Amino acid sequence: MNPFGAPPVAERALPWAKAVLVTVAVFLVAGVVAGWAWQQFSPLAQYTVDAQGGSLGEEQMTQIFGPDGTFTAIGFIAAVVLGGALFLWLRNYGPWSVAIVALGACLGGGVCWGVGMLLGHDPLDARLRAARPGDLVAAPLELHTWTPLVSWLVGAALVCAVIAATTWRADPVATTSQPAASDPAPPVH
Repeated sequence: MNPFGAPPVAERALPWAKAVLVTVAVFLVAGVVAGWAWQQFSPLAQYTVDAQGGSLGEEQMTQIFGPDGTFTAIGFIAAVVLGGALFLWLRNYGPWSVAIVALGACLGGGVCWGVGMLLGHDPLDARLRAARPGDLVAAPLELHTWTPLVSWLVGAALVCAVIAATTWRADPVATTSQPAASDPAPPVH
C-alpha cells in the first residue's frame, strides 16, 4: 500500500542471470519433450521392398514431408505457450525480454531436433538391405529443410508482439518526478 501522493514502489527486478537461466531451462525441457513427441507422432512414409530395393508408392510420396509438418506444429504451439508465459514474466526487462525469449525458443527448436534425431533416425539403406521383398520399411525421421526449425522462433516472436501490442501503455507512464497532487496551481493575473 502506498500512501496518497507517494510515488509508487517499483517492483524488484529479477536478476539477469536468473531470468536467462529459467528461460533456458524451460525451453530445454520443452525441447526434450517436443523432440520425443515429434519422434512418436510423426507420420512416416513406408517404402515397399522389392528385388531392386525400396520404392515409394504415390500415396506414400505425399507422406514424406509428414515429419516436417509435425515438427512445425509442435514447435509453434510450444513456443507460443511458453514464449507468452515467459514474456509476461519477464516484461519488466522491456525489449530485452523479447531477446531472451527468442533465444530460448531457438534453443528449444535445436534441442527438439536433436532429441528427435537421437530417438528416431535410423539409416534407411541398412534397413532396406535387411528387408525381404514385400516388406514395408519406414522412412527415416528427418527434416527435409531448415524452415521447420524457424517455427519455434516465429511462435515466440509472434506471441511477444501480440502481448506487447495489447498491453502497450497499460500502466500509466510518469512524465514528471512529482506526483500530480503536489503540482502548484497556475498563476492568476
